[in-house]
Amino acid sequence: MIGAIAGDIVGSVYEWDNIKTKDFDLFSSRSFFTDDTVLTVALVDSILTGRPYDENMRRFYKWYPGVGYGGSFHKWAKNPGLGPYNSWGNGAAMRISPVGFAYDDLDTVLKKAREYTEVTHNHPEGIKGGQATAAAIFLDRQGKTRDEIKTYIENEFGYDLNRHVDEIRTTYQFDVSSQGTVPQAVRAFIDSSGFEDALRTAVSLGGDSDTLACITGGIAQAFYKGVPEDIQVRVYRILDDRLRDITEKFMQRYCSQKPPQNQADSKR
Repeated sequence: MIGAIAGDIVGSVYEWDNIKTKDFDLFSSRSFFTDDTVLTVALVDSILTGRPYDENMRRFYKWYPGVGYGGSFHKWAKNPGLGPYNSWGNGAAMRISPVGFAYDDLDTVLKKAREYTEVTHNHPEGIKGGQATAAAIFLDRQGKTRDEIKTYIENEFGYDLNRHVDEIRTTYQFDVSSQGTVPQAVRAFIDSSGFEDALRTAVSLGGDSDTLACITGGIAQAFYKGVPEDIQVRVYRILDDRLRDITEKFMQRYCSQKPPQNQADSKR
């Protein structure tokens, strides 16, 4: 799931300043983590500790109140008595990547993706987006090919994944819906040549850049068997101690990936 966080941070500076090219600085002094990262790490913490996810999201919201949440989530997080708000937005898919890494059979992945999604996003499209993202990560871990993953996602969730990113890019605009984000993010992975290229491809589509790259980054991490060390170092440097420590614990337990050797430098 460090791949999802990397995507969020890389895309953060382009969400409101879209670009339509893969030629850009991957990180800059303006790069930052958003609600995509915070809620992903909140889910990681729930998986690691067993703390209910709704409780954890509200707890993390209090710690990080101004990182880009949508209006409906703000209202939900501030009112513990509120239940799901029937969202069809991409906010569930952006945070779900840990499920694809933490569980070892597809049925459980789909069940857990639904469980963690419908805490807020109980609209069928919201659930579908979360399940499709987690399933793609799980299938990557099983060694499935791009074509096999594409076929499964299309057949199981009804997404059209036939358009190449070069075709999507020409007309794609900002879209916060699950159905307007998840297929494009999956296709960015399909058309990528490596982890870094996957992030660049997702951002180059424009639109909700941090969320697109967050979803693509989680899938790409699983397919390409990790995240390049130099990218990890930059990511860990941007995270604060709390987010970094939780991420490291999950990565070591579920992704068999120790922190970079020069991790000490990234904390300075």
